[in-house]
Amino acid sequence: MQITFASYNIHKAVGLDRRRDPERILTVLKEIDADVVALQEVDRRYGRRMAVLPLEAIHAATDYVAVPMSMKPDSLGWHGNAILVRKGIDLVEAAPVPLPVLEPRGAVRADLMMEGRRLRVVGMHLDLSGIRRRHQVRSVLSHCAECAERVPTVMMGDLNEWAQRGGCLREFGAGWQVLAPGRSFPSRRPMALLDRIIVSTEWEVLGTRVHHSPLSAIGSDHLPVFASLALPKI
Repeated sequence: MQITFASYNIHKAVGLDRRRDPERILTVLKEIDADVVALQEVDRRYGRRMAVLPLEAIHAATDYVAVPMSMKPDSLGWHGNAILVRKGIDLVEAAPVPLPVLEPRGAVRADLMMEGRRLRVVGMHLDLSGIRRRHQVRSVLSHCAECAERVPTVMMGDLNEWAQRGGCLREFGAGWQVLAPGRSFPSRRPMALLDRIIVSTEWEVLGTRVHHSPLSAIGSDHLPVFASLALPKI
């Protein structure tokens, strides 16, 4: 079973041209064409925290459905984090992942069912503080360890980690592989590998890449990253 996972910090749909353009983000998502997508900064930060990608627009323009996670009626995610899955992928359960925070950061988890296999996806947006990031990774790992069932897992998101191998990446032990699809920030001239995908040992990594197209280069301050993964037959 081959599955493509992607992570994209959409910067509240505000591009480098300073225009808020949800349709542009939806077009980039169609360009990526992943099976499962973790999004960051999908809600406005203040007030009612309204989603910048309305559900109706997602359903009309793409083949995705949003994992229900919002704790506010107008939001799409939890502290700006959302997970989209291609239609036909079944949702088993979903939950926000509590993180120790100073800033409005968060993580979300979804357990999915594909071709009779259960798998787990975590989307996250970590803190600017290095110490806080390490604590947040520990919280995510602890949350997954406390889940009733151990299943193949993919974690992804904007880790805000400038180190290529150190920092909060050290918190992932022998049971995890930290993938670096490439430089994704800032989108105009990418220098940093802030957007990462971390996979459990059950997965075979077929390939990773940064999605750099004319639209993605201006649609957000981050470029999307994705990984093509396979699960061997049981």
